[in-house]
Formats: sequence, C-alpha cells, structure tokens
Amino acid sequence: MQTRRTNCARSGYHPLSIGAHWLTLILLVAVYALIELRGVFPKGSVPHDLMKTWHFMLGLTVFGLVFARLALRQVFRAPPIEPTPPGWQLRLAMAMHVALYAFLTVMPLLGWLALSAKGKPVPFFGLDLPALIAPDKTLAKEIEEIHETIGVLGYFLIGLHAAAALFHDYFLRDDTLRRMLPWRGEARSAARPERVTSP
Repeated sequence: MQTRRTNCARSGYHPLSIGAHWLTLILLVAVYALIELRGVFPKGSVPHDLMKTWHFMLGLTVFGLVFARLALRQVFRAPPIEPTPPGWQLRLAMAMHVALYAFLTVMPLLGWLALSAKGKPVPFFGLDLPALIAPDKTLAKEIEEIHETIGVLGYFLIGLHAAAALFHDYFLRDDTLRRMLPWRGEARSAARPERVTSP
C-alpha cells in the first residue's frame, strides 16, 4: 500500500479576478431578488417600479462586468487545477463556463431589447441608454417571454455551477473551488485525512 497526500496548489486566481467573480454573484443575487420580490408591492407603485429599475440597472452592470472578466482572463491566466482532473472533466468545465458567460451576456441584452421594444427609457444610474430597436409591442412581449424562460434556466445553471465546485472540493478534493476563494484554504486542506491508494 502507498500513502499519498493530495497536494493542492497554493496559488489561485488573481485578486481582481476573484473580486470580479464574487461581485458578479452578489449582483446576480440582487437582480433575481429584485424581480422576484417586486410582486410584494402593487403594480405601478413607487416601490414596485423602483425595484424594476434597479433590476435593469444591476443587470446591465453584470453585462459590463462580463467583458471586464473576459479581459482579466486574458491578462491573468487561470491557474491549473491540482491534482489535474481527467480531460473529460476539463471539457465539461469549459462548456459550463461558456454557458455561464453566454447567460450573463444574453440576459441583460434581452432586457435592454425588451425595454427598447416597449418604447421605454433604458435607465442606467442617471443615464438613459439608447434604444437598440424600434418600438414594437408584439416583439417586446416575445422578448420578455424569452428573457423570463432563460431566467428560470439560470437558476439551474448557477446551481449546477455551485454544486460542481462543492463536489470538486469535498469529494474529488482538488483545488477547483479554493483557487477562487479570497483565502486559499490551505489550513483546511492540510487538516484533511490522507488518501490511501494502491500502488
């Protein structure tokens, strides 16, 4: 029998990348909470309309943050996962990241398009962004339906992403999750029992 301790990398993502990742999560929680809780207030009331406005503004903030994150990925390369997972896991992780970035890009765009089609202003922290398309109430309704459908799918996509990270951390015991933490988690890693494998 051979005793082997899983060695996890002590290096992680760049602090800017880590900050952008967790800021995206915080904004997404706020975006979902605002649109889900707006129904607490009567339609047309000030709190109801204010929550919708903040939903749009924070959604567009996520849209801008996506491009900042893509730029950071080019400047600061992702640290390798240690121990290195099988190729199929790496390909699956890449597909998940592509799906997440597509979701974070498409959803704000659909919201922008829906407001434009309704002929309503597109608020962004005191600014009115230009309309992307001409007013069309029928098209606006169709875009809203697509927006809502993808929004529901987003719950599952985000949940799957989180579940995969926890699975890697607690079952596969690699550093997939710890690379993205503000702290590295070496202490917890060192406290884990050693793995015993056959030669």
